[in-house]
Amino acid sequence: RPLSPPSARFSTSPRALQAAAAAKPASETIDRIVDDISKLTLLQAADLVTALKDRLNIQEIAMPSAAAPAAAAPAAEETVKPKEKTIFNVKLESFDAAAKPKIIREVKAIVPNLTLIDAKKFVEGVPKILKENVTKEDAEKLQKAFEALGAVVKLE
Repeated sequence: RPLSPPSARFSTSPRALQAAAAAKPASETIDRIVDDISKLTLLQAADLVTALKDRLNIQEIAMPSAAAPAAAAPAAEETVKPKEKTIFNVKLESFDAAAKPKIIREVKAIVPNLTLIDAKKFVEGVPKILKENVTKEDAEKLQKAFEALGAVVKLE
């Protein structure tokens, strides 16, 4: 059975899809197995993989997470500075129980269209995102304001 090149097997171009459709399995047995496997659910397919690994005595091997960098890469890293993050999410992590009323009032003032009851539920459900997509300056202001009240705030 002729195999198509790897680029055609993993490509979604119309020509590659037509070539893959034109290629027929070597036998009816293979065709039947492919049909049966394609009808499996995701859980059944996972069970099939596990059963095949057990029956064929295939061991799991850890795949390297990334290839080793080339020798010239450290020099390039020295010249390129990582971009500094400018947009943050402000997350209310926890708070001092004695400061809860002050924090609820502050949350109500910061989050638009929030009633006092909603602000109380928000504070009681921490950790939660207080504000999303905030500039660095505004995020630091919010962090300082809440920390002054007795809350723990994280910038993400």
